[in-house]
Amino acid sequence: MPFKKYLLTGLLVWLPLAITIWVLLWLMGLLDGIFLGLVSALQAILPDPLAGLLETFKHIPGLGALLVFAGLLITGALVSNVAGRWWLAQWDRLLTHIPVFKTIYNSVKKVSDTLFSSNGNAFRTALLVQYPRPGAWTIAFQTGTPGGEVAQHLGADFVSVYVPTTPNPTSGFFLLLPRTDVIELKMSVDEALTYVISMGSVAPSAAVIGGLPK
Repeated sequence: MPFKKYLLTGLLVWLPLAITIWVLLWLMGLLDGIFLGLVSALQAILPDPLAGLLETFKHIPGLGALLVFAGLLITGALVSNVAGRWWLAQWDRLLTHIPVFKTIYNSVKKVSDTLFSSNGNAFRTALLVQYPRPGAWTIAFQTGTPGGEVAQHLGADFVSVYVPTTPNPTSGFFLLLPRTDVIELKMSVDEALTYVISMGSVAPSAAVIGGLPK
């Protein structure tokens, strides 16, 4: 029916824009929440005149997101030089000596350094793996190689793999697979994520390196 066709066509036109706006609004709300939390903490320790002045900033839409974004940008620029890295090391040393807090901080820092460091290998390579059974293939991402006691038991020829779920790739499964059981793909991580999120409806342009293992 033309009515159904037109409705679906209109949906395909507006849905990407609507989802993009929703994500941006969610991100702005998150940054605003961080800003409001910092302002509330400052209001609790500052004298009443200054606390009242800060109250006016809490009601300016988007100001929190803008200031938090600017703060992240400035922080990144400052710690990119030798002096900034030295101060960052002192800050880390201070935080890692606080009981209880240091356990959470160290864990989160190790994960974030692994995922977002430009020198790291996490999520730099898209893979093709057999999961959840032999003969069934899915997209995965290499997150590194086994270390410590795990590496001692498995040997050196294994890779750490994250298999995302679809359409929500933020949840998934962590696997340790022999390197011979995975196929490295030419597609970028962005293409692979798009392929996963779209449930295979948006095919990447890159081809697989080599053939499927026997």
